[in-house]
Amino acid sequence: MEEKNYITPAGHERIKSELLQLLNLDRPEVVRVVHWAASNGDRSENGDYIYGKKRLREIDRRIRFLNKRLECAVVVDNLARKTGEADAEQIFFGATVTYSNLEGVNAGQETTITIVGVDEVDLEKGHVSWVSPIAKALIKARLGDCVRIQTPTGPTEIEILEVQYY
Repeated sequence: MEEKNYITPAGHERIKSELLQLLNLDRPEVVRVVHWAASNGDRSENGDYIYGKKRLREIDRRIRFLNKRLECAVVVDNLARKTGEADAEQIFFGATVTYSNLEGVNAGQETTITIVGVDEVDLEKGHVSWVSPIAKALIKARLGDCVRIQTPTGPTEIEILEVQYY
């Protein structure tokens, strides 16, 4: 039994788009180039053929990986929280959270993160995995709560200032 792959609807769509791009555009183009290169004769010193076969293996590996990720994907849609039908002040998967450090060198500094699936992590955008220490500490906390988290410099306390679902 494979572990569930929790993912946002946008992340699921990105993975599907990449898979379709590889299957419908990239792979057929590389196959065409490899076929053309193979028809030129000696394959042992044919750069187009050698590189094409290598690229084809890379594409096939990526396709297998994406298929496996999609097979175990569990799309988490927070529509009820977005529309106000459910508690939007409690933090769950998919939440965008703004918090302030209460201690240490960064006291008073506000940070905004979004809790996403492991395939969607992008630290430059503030997207952190739901299995990261910060996300684990924040999940099930509420707007206004103070949460203690473990950081590389030691434990620190943060206050949740805003919780949103997009």
